[in-house]
Amino acid sequence: MPKPICLAVDAMGGDFGPEVNVPGSLAAARETGAAIVLVGDEAAIRQELERHPHADVTVDVVHTTQVAGMAEKPSDILRRKKDSSIQVAFRLVRDGQAHGVVTAGNSGAALACGMFILGRIAGVDRPALATILPTLKKPIVLIDVGANADCKPYNLVQFGLMAEVLARYVLDISNPKVGILSIGEEEGKGNALTKEAYSLLKGSSLNFVGNVEGRDVYTGDTDIIVCDGFVGNVALKLSEGLGAALASMLKTELKKSLWSRLGTLIALPAFKRFGKKIDYAEYGGAPILGLNGIAIVCHGASNARAISTALQQAAAFVRKDANTQLVQGLRANTELSLFSRTGRTLAPAGSDAAL
Repeated sequence: MPKPICLAVDAMGGDFGPEVNVPGSLAAARETGAAIVLVGDEAAIRQELERHPHADVTVDVVHTTQVAGMAEKPSDILRRKKDSSIQVAFRLVRDGQAHGVVTAGNSGAALACGMFILGRIAGVDRPALATILPTLKKPIVLIDVGANADCKPYNLVQFGLMAEVLARYVLDISNPKVGILSIGEEEGKGNALTKEAYSLLKGSSLNFVGNVEGRDVYTGDTDIIVCDGFVGNVALKLSEGLGAALASMLKTELKKSLWSRLGTLIALPAFKRFGKKIDYAEYGGAPILGLNGIAIVCHGASNARAISTALQQAAAFVRKDANTQLVQGLRANTELSLFSRTGRTLAPAGSDAAL
């Protein structure tokens, strides 16, 4: 009989701490049947648990004495806060006491904990944050969305290789199309990074389809879009802000007259479906790809629904054995070492990317 899924939650992480992490965790436990370990200040966690019935789920609490602040330097958290909730949660995964970890806390600290506690998959130079975006056709993967602000061309190829395994085994896309985010569709458009990465991607075994402009991200024509973490984070935050602004403007316009209000009532079910489709809380967090373990980072302002969705995402990763598939897929792909810090000189012959 398979071992029940157990997920660790950084209960103190994010802008709201136990207030959203506890109810979100309980909701996910009911949806998935997973056992939840809430890590953090036991008194604060127990106080929140008392507000929510939970006799029907398996939940445990691991007490810690420190909290990693959202504005603290990741290096300081790693060195000086060994008993912080985020560090202890990651150690539970490393020590085999949990199958995965979810945190809405300091994303830099989450990456540092992933790197130094869980460790990188052999051959991976830089783990990356991948997010799943809704589009007109289907969900797609955008990678990197903030882990690596400065990248080398070979890093972007590795991001594509990692995201391809995610798309195959989690999104069930048999031959995912991979593109690179740039300022024009034509080959040769972009800055030095994107042009050199283009040449490397073109020479790889990936199903590379070329440049993807910002306006085409949400068409759903490309399954995986790679970029450096600076560009990816700007694209992600711009999307979030645009969605919120459009929703606010639409709400204002719909309240301006009696007729528009009546029309809103008639179309309310459609508005609700649309709102759910574009709500970030429906898509969970961003998995850190390239680690020896499952780790998902949520938005700092996540609500209980977002935490629950991220935990359901983590449970799905465990059920599909996604990280093992990622490890095995990357080990079997000799290109991982080819497109790496040590193998970067092996760019396709005659390409501009030969460094």
